[in-house]
Amino acid sequence: MPADPAVSAPVPGPVSAHGLAAGAPQPRRHQVVALVHPPQSTFELALAAEVFGTRRPALPAHYDFRVCAPDPGPVRTTAGYDMLVTEGLAALDTADTVVIPGWTPDDAPLDPAVHRALRRAHRRGARLVSICSGAFALAQTGLLDGRRATTHWSRAADLASRFPRVEVDADVLYIDHGDLATSAGAAAGVDLCLHLVRGDHGAAHAAQIARHMVMPPHREGGQAQYAAPPSADRTDGARMAQSLAPLLGWVSERLAEPVTVEDMAARLRISARTLARRFADQLGTSPGQWLLGLRIGAARTLLEETDLPVEAVALRVGLSSATNLRRRFHQALHTTPARYRHAFRLTEREPARTAGARGAGGNTDEDAAEDAVKDTAVNADKALPRLAE
Repeated sequence: MPADPAVSAPVPGPVSAHGLAAGAPQPRRHQVVALVHPPQSTFELALAAEVFGTRRPALPAHYDFRVCAPDPGPVRTTAGYDMLVTEGLAALDTADTVVIPGWTPDDAPLDPAVHRALRRAHRRGARLVSICSGAFALAQTGLLDGRRATTHWSRAADLASRFPRVEVDADVLYIDHGDLATSAGAAAGVDLCLHLVRGDHGAAHAAQIARHMVMPPHREGGQAQYAAPPSADRTDGARMAQSLAPLLGWVSERLAEPVTVEDMAARLRISARTLARRFADQLGTSPGQWLLGLRIGAARTLLEETDLPVEAVALRVGLSSATNLRRRFHQALHTTPARYRHAFRLTEREPARTAGARGAGGNTDEDAAEDAVKDTAVNADKALPRLAE
């Protein structure tokens, strides 16, 4: 798989509306190939096609989406109809990403030819992605041995029992190792696919796709919020009264303000401890981590779509200073704001140069400052301080 563009992409020159250098040839599109297996789940396949294969007005087409099967021809589906698949396993030899959109039944053995094709694709650098029960097929290749993986919460125990060398996490929505990625059940495949687009082409591009799909660009929390129904003794009114949705909206509108966990608890007239319990129950995370993720996400969008200096971006998202933003950014994304901007810039304008002129090596004073932060951020205190920072 190509190196992470957020880390290794060169500093671009003038760009076109689609982010290409002026006069540059059209790059080869990223090839996404879905491997289907009868009876194929139509939903998991459709959501991968929607993210990677649908052409949308005014959005650049970064992916080509294809479907293959071990035996080309009519493939039975779980919806009661057959679909015609014209490509065989040879399609995996040119794939940059291979998607296994479910595997039904999940105890179906992996054909030796499929096993070889998947391992061969992985060996040459393709990214292998499973959605829902697709993790059972991926686990049969042995590539998940010793690594974390997830699947639908109702199948997690079975996956762990059948593949004891796989570290099964039944709570998360998805796990991405870079070369291998697995998602939880059904709709969590959308979360994983949008996450992959975010990593490939930036948060703003992924958000535009999500907007077309009428989906949130990122869901918080894990499968725990979906796995079990609410207690029978809770009325609908009680559940509505404890919903975090109004608070989340209120905080999102005030990112530039020094909102703290105590402020959030006071807004609901509850204790900070009760607020933490509600976040854990409803979102699977803590109030502080949710808010930090929101601020980092907003910073990514501003870096992609505006020329604002890093100091101004930090103030806009409530992180108080460029130094704090750089530290948080590196902890979350393992890169710096300047390098992220260079990799995912969406506008035609040259980056603002108010922070310093470029030297002979092509770096600004801002780049130098961020290099210094990058060198020290890995040793920074990982504990979240008061969110007013």
